[in-house]
Amino acid sequence: MAANFSDKRIILGDREFSLYIPYEAIEESVASLAERISHDYAGKPDPLFLGVLNGSFMFLSELVKCLDIPLEISFVKLASYSGLKTSGSVSELIGLSSDVSGRHVVVVEDIVDTGESIEYLVRSLMEHEPASIEVATLLFKPESYDKTIPIKYKGFSIPNDFVVGFGMDYDQMGRNLRDIYTVVDGE
Repeated sequence: MAANFSDKRIILGDREFSLYIPYEAIEESVASLAERISHDYAGKPDPLFLGVLNGSFMFLSELVKCLDIPLEISFVKLASYSGLKTSGSVSELIGLSSDVSGRHVVVVEDIVDTGESIEYLVRSLMEHEPASIEVATLLFKPESYDKTIPIKYKGFSIPNDFVVGFGMDYDQMGRNLRDIYTVVDGE
């Protein structure tokens, strides 16, 4: 699904952002992903949806409300961003609290760009011998992604632009925005 620009603008801290993806398009994309996931996991015993905090909380919430399968939810917290840029390394701030051995796991991310966090998390999960691991992300940056782990469920493919809103932040601001915005004034 392609993203659209608009004239709606906001200021967060020292940056200006313009509307990138309105909530209605997000809602439509989430419903479509939920339909695919519900189909793929029908009949599989209680898959674990593992949200990556902080950014995934809004996407995960909207996604699981649309699923029509029994499931479990858990969270991990990883850090890889500072300001507008990825740091290039991943820190685990809150670790896995659920047993994933023999389970179907869906890792839920707000955005996948370089893939550092996904690669780190999937490798860690594989040590626990799950039945399967898939990745669901609201936003995917194919130009930035340089890993080999497949991203099965993608809401939107976007260019390598910095975005905020719908759980994503700029220095902890903007997570509460319903829409997604992109930075206007660059780096």
